[in-house]
Amino acid sequence: MSQRQHLQNFCNPSENFTQISSYETNRDTLLASLRDSSSLGTYSNATIGLTPDFVYGIFLCRGDTLGTAISCADCIQTATIEIATNCSLNKAAIIYYQKCMVRYSSFPFFTLMETYTRIGLTHNKPAPNLYRFNQTLFDKFDQLILNVSSSSPIPYFVEDQELVTQPEGSYELESMVQCSPDLDLSNCTVCLRDALFRISICCSSPSIAQVFTPKCILWYKTTVSPSPSVSSISAASTVAASFFIAATATEYS
Repeated sequence: MSQRQHLQNFCNPSENFTQISSYETNRDTLLASLRDSSSLGTYSNATIGLTPDFVYGIFLCRGDTLGTAISCADCIQTATIEIATNCSLNKAAIIYYQKCMVRYSSFPFFTLMETYTRIGLTHNKPAPNLYRFNQTLFDKFDQLILNVSSSSPIPYFVEDQELVTQPEGSYELESMVQCSPDLDLSNCTVCLRDALFRISICCSSPSIAQVFTPKCILWYKTTVSPSPSVSSISAASTVAASFFIAATATEYS
């Protein structure tokens, strides 16, 4: 699946701007600035304009986009174009792809811990070794969350791959956590634990799951050998995957 696969966008309907306005010019300038920065790393923020037409924006790419065929820059290039098209006159919006997100707003949201607007994507196939799986998963994410650090090469990004061997059988567990670098460590931890909680209450132990919020990402995938590997979640297939979405207009303004 392409890393640029569009999952969802949220356009805040509570506050709009007019065409050919200072806000529109600033919004478009900000999105261009984010595009330019996306070749330099997995995160950037920017502020454009003067009162009352300030626009604040960020992008965040999954840390595992580095060194891949379709890079963070490719994902952000697509996302910045699509968010301006899909939310053309909205003063605040956020767009999610499987590997990146872009957000802009007239409200200064940097450093704030937010769990809305979040999106989750899960595979309908159940995880292996269901009797033990939840405990295995929680133990793994406890370990990853404890290891997040702002001083790592990609701030607040930790990934892991492990062969889990149990009496019921063996499987590979790939897992990843990541926070937006504008958070402090305490809020990063809160965000990731909330994302893990959302998976635990929504989805009956899926074999693959991802939660993407405005400030953090949590993802895992299980592969049982010798069954064919499920290389990605297919959001286009209603049989194979399910969404859960939580959004309120006021919480991403």
